[in-house]
Amino acid sequence: MKNQDYQKIFTTDVSTKKTFENIVNVGGWWTNSFKGSAKNVGDEFEVDFGATWVKFKVVESIPYKKLAWLVTSCNLDWINNKAEWTGTKLVWNIFEEDKTTKIEMTHVGIVPGIECYKDCEAGWNQYAGESLPKLIATGKGVIFEGTRG
Repeated sequence: MKNQDYQKIFTTDVSTKKTFENIVNVGGWWTNSFKGSAKNVGDEFEVDFGATWVKFKVVESIPYKKLAWLVTSCNLDWINNKAEWTGTKLVWNIFEEDKTTKIEMTHVGIVPGIECYKDCEAGWNQYAGESLPKLIATGKGVIFEGTRG
């Protein structure tokens, strides 16, 4: 069986523009401990979950169509390989499809068999699969609330 990068796909009735703006509003769907900007090439941002933190750099941005965020460093406090995300990439593709907007989020490098996969899959299912669609639809996501420990 070939390893597959983690992927979450969903659709919404909201425009590609509004969808893109909600994705880059990382503090609205992921964590209130968000610093920086996630929108334009060269932007850098950080998310914190207590002792766990991740730093990203925007490496691709095509407004309303695509984003790619490279993990430049991290501390995944709950696993042995605390830098496991470093060098991985979050890729967001946004398409208009049959009067809806389709969102495909792929975390390139997060594959079955790596140490964090089970926990990362559960986390992405919650944040990219539930909180982000809720933010897009209602204006309010279900975020992690906390600060760096």
